Amino acid sequence: MSECKKTNWWKKAVIYQIYPRSFKDSNGDGIGDLNGIIQKLGYLENLGIDAVWLSPVFKSPQDDNGYDISDYQDIDPMFGSLEDMENLIREAKKHNIRIIMDLVLNHSSDEHYWFKEAKKSRENPYHDYYIWRDGEEGILPNDMKAGFGGSAWEWVPELKQYYFHQFSVKQPDLNWENPKVRSELYSMINWWMNKGVGGFRLDVIDQIAKEPDKNITNNGPKLHEFIQEMSRETFQKGDIVTVGEAWGATPDIAKMFSNPDGSELSMVFQFEHIMLDTQEGKEKWDTAPLPFIKLKKVLAHWQQELYQCGWNSLFWNNHDLPRIVSRWGNDKEYRVQSAKMLAVLLHGMQGTPYIYQGEELGMTNVQYQIEDYRDIETLNMYKERKDKGYSESEIMDSIYARSRDNARTPMQWDDSANAGFTEGEPWIKANPDYAVINAADQIKDPDSVFTCYKTLIQLRKKYDVFASGRFGLLLPDDASFFAYTRENQYEKLYVICNFYGKDALCQLDGDWENMELLYGNYEKNGKINIYKPYEARIYYIKK
Repeated sequence: MSECKKTNWWKKAVIYQIYPRSFKDSNGDGIGDLNGIIQKLGYLENLGIDAVWLSPVFKSPQDDNGYDISDYQDIDPMFGSLEDMENLIREAKKHNIRIIMDLVLNHSSDEHYWFKEAKKSRENPYHDYYIWRDGEEGILPNDMKAGFGGSAWEWVPELKQYYFHQFSVKQPDLNWENPKVRSELYSMINWWMNKGVGGFRLDVIDQIAKEPDKNITNNGPKLHEFIQEMSRETFQKGDIVTVGEAWGATPDIAKMFSNPDGSELSMVFQFEHIMLDTQEGKEKWDTAPLPFIKLKKVLAHWQQELYQCGWNSLFWNNHDLPRIVSRWGNDKEYRVQSAKMLAVLLHGMQGTPYIYQGEELGMTNVQYQIEDYRDIETLNMYKERKDKGYSESEIMDSIYARSRDNARTPMQWDDSANAGFTEGEPWIKANPDYAVINAADQIKDPDSVFTCYKTLIQLRKKYDVFASGRFGLLLPDDASFFAYTRENQYEKLYVICNFYGKDALCQLDGDWENMELLYGNYEKNGKINIYKPYEARIYYIKK
């Protein structure tokens, strides 16, 4: 692989996340696939995005939706073949779109060749690719718990040892202390880079340096040493984007991950803003009203702390989160306006925006009968809370608000059967509102949510201030408005969003009549300081 000058193209880019199982089915088996994505590259190019992040498509037993990889250099047959993947990379390039792969380096599947060998004997060369502790059956090495419940240690009778797994028992953790493991992973990454991928999303990357004997999982002492070595051996050889999933990241940690010197990653996903509407100390199912003032301060803090010394990822949605318009917008009478407002609020900030499939249409949460849900987390919670005596309505209200299946219903392409997703029986039911919320209608409508997203993407490319401007929070304690400025040496933006469904007076001084209105989600009204429900505007001044 030749050395490649890094251009930081991703600072002006917008990335689109695809959950392949639910995006587009090309062969009628009810499951989305790589050829289905190829069929829709024209749609994505029309939207204007620069790269597509694919949720995992590697070969996998699918114990954890593909985050349990059994072969890092092959594609799961449900999505197609390695040849289909290579074709997708080539075809996407013709549409000026790069393909980002979702890579799991913390653990493998227990069906990976390495782990099958590792279980054969303590002397097997692959045994030390994983984390083992001697012991006796029933006497655990320590009390560490797995993320999916139960102990983090699993007994293997034939070896008289326990192996460590932070997640499912079928996801044994890789031993990053072993240089052979790191070398194998780096070779695999370079193999994909040689195939032309545009980058990687790195699952739970802050957990690779775990020290289980000390109960340390994320942000272990050697974390940044490992990531810097990986970056030198792989990422720095190409002009790619890398984003790490880091639930434990603080702004200071994120500065190390996304150091502008390129020594680690391009950016990380952090989730502080995502957790704000959960009851403190309780599970995600226990929702609370959004603390709006705190939301402003959290987002502003990340904007200010990472300015010129790191880089933000910007997102409302992903494959694990409920639809943002149903969560913090109004998915009934103000669905279109609130979807646009939330888009404006996010896309005006500094960082790389991520659009989750269907977000650009204002797709909404679903309300199914329990038998129509497919997410194992949702089904487990239903059973557990039933056993604890929760009422049916309490449980279902939590599922309607928080189930991961809200994000995983089929992409709504048109108003034909199954939303145009498949000609077969879809693996999960389509949201019945596809007759009124679909891509075919919106791409022709100049006032649609799709057109709003398309416009915001164009503005980001046209005006440097979106990428380079310093963030300044306005009206920090106002209960209605999320307002801020973005300013560089030559340009200044005012982004003003009425976050709620009632008219509100904007108490900001400014020569608004003489500023350029780059975007507004309502037609200009006579009362310039009165904002309608969920109204959002972006004003521009050239200095």
